[in-house]
Amino acid sequence: MLNILIVDDHALFREGLKLVLGQMESDVTVIESSNCDHAMQYASENSVLDLVLLDLNMPGIDGFDGLDLFICRFPALPVVIPSASNLRTDVQLALDKGAVGFIHKDIAATVLLNALRMILSGGIYVPPHLTQLKQSDDADNTLQALTPRQRQVFILLAVGQSNRLIAANMGLSEATVKMHVTAIFKHLGVSNRTQAALEAEKLGLPSG
Repeated sequence: MLNILIVDDHALFREGLKLVLGQMESDVTVIESSNCDHAMQYASENSVLDLVLLDLNMPGIDGFDGLDLFICRFPALPVVIPSASNLRTDVQLALDKGAVGFIHKDIAATVLLNALRMILSGGIYVPPHLTQLKQSDDADNTLQALTPRQRQVFILLAVGQSNRLIAANMGLSEATVKMHVTAIFKHLGVSNRTQAALEAEKLGLPSG
């Protein structure tokens, strides 16, 4: 049997979420609370809870403060944040504070159920857009660490141009291009052009 506590001040949302959660298992029990104080009291008096779905925006206590309280008082109890927020900072802060998932309120029911099943089996649900943004940030950080000229060489190298062709296109000597290629390889942690091209593809750059 699963016991899930929904903490949200919107009765309509709680009712809708309750209907969706009923599709998880035939013996799921959903407890509803409209504020953090009542939810904390219930959690203190009932040790059978398996999961808490905690909204961030409710009257009274700030949602992140509520998350802090749950994590502090019930460290073994998984807390998931269902929220209408699309801010990456909110997602990251919730995860940093100990939430095991951040689920947008307009998510499809099937995706929600799969996310909760993953969480209940010990996983952490991160919204796809956060993963994409992180990959984008990683790419930006990698490229920013190269000099502007090295970035130009990297792009031409990645599409398969030889040192001689890169030198001709950029008006450089082959020796200078070779120096830039060596620095790029060292920065990327690769040892040849094929590996560099694969890294370029991971970073979203054109590659041959």
